[in-house]
Amino acid sequence: MIIDSHQHFWKYDPVRDAWIDDSMMAIRRDFLPSDLKSILEMNGVDGCIAVQADQSEEETQFLLDCAEKNNFVKGVVGWVNLLQDNVEERLECFASNKLLKGVRHIVQAEPDLNFMLREDFQSGISCLGKYGLMYDILIYPHQLPAAIELSRKFPNQKFVLDHIAKPQISKGMDLQWKQNINTLSEVPNVYCKLSGMITETSSFKWDEAEFYPFMETVLEAFGTDRVLYGSDWPVCLVAGTYKNVLSIVTNFVQQLSPTEQRNIMGLNAVRFYNL
Repeated sequence: MIIDSHQHFWKYDPVRDAWIDDSMMAIRRDFLPSDLKSILEMNGVDGCIAVQADQSEEETQFLLDCAEKNNFVKGVVGWVNLLQDNVEERLECFASNKLLKGVRHIVQAEPDLNFMLREDFQSGISCLGKYGLMYDILIYPHQLPAAIELSRKFPNQKFVLDHIAKPQISKGMDLQWKQNINTLSEVPNVYCKLSGMITETSSFKWDEAEFYPFMETVLEAFGTDRVLYGSDWPVCLVAGTYKNVLSIVTNFVQQLSPTEQRNIMGLNAVRFYNL
């Protein structure tokens, strides 16, 4: 079984989706379940997790609607404003739909280095467990220390690091990133997605061997029970194909036992998100 733990759907809006700049023209259009279904089938992928790309409850509902109408979408990581006083009310509302598996905030865009350590944000995080929800950590390498501190403060909350924290692959190994990944992995309630790597390359040009030192670091740190495969489709299309992304990870895990490969390629996602 292969589960893609990280992909997106959207109806393109040039204002809302201004983050899709001129270098990403390939994804300036709608991407819907009908676009992904055949791609997953062609690549032998059994299901996926749809993750928020816009910080609105409207998108959360849109993703839940996509999941309800397409059984290959096994769950949703949506957005709820964790900073608001009524966060528990909103979580209760959305979590009544069992397809909601987690929430995410686009922390990488927050100028405050310690955004995740804000009292109001942590108050929101403290409510997730009541509804059985996971939290996806979307950050850049310089925000890893805050992620380490946050995850230590909530030992009963499951976290997963998206896109291995987006190190700049083309610049080679970042020793500070590596040290922080190792420290984060010491927190047993944190997992890590092998995702979003090909877009962290210079001019979106890459060679598969460039990713290996980074994946080796993640594997050595988190082990084979806390690493998940994710495509980051359709964002990945600015730097390659879905098959490219899948092959990078499947080729890398060939060194592992069949059981370990099954864990990374699907079973860990099933367990983490309670699919």
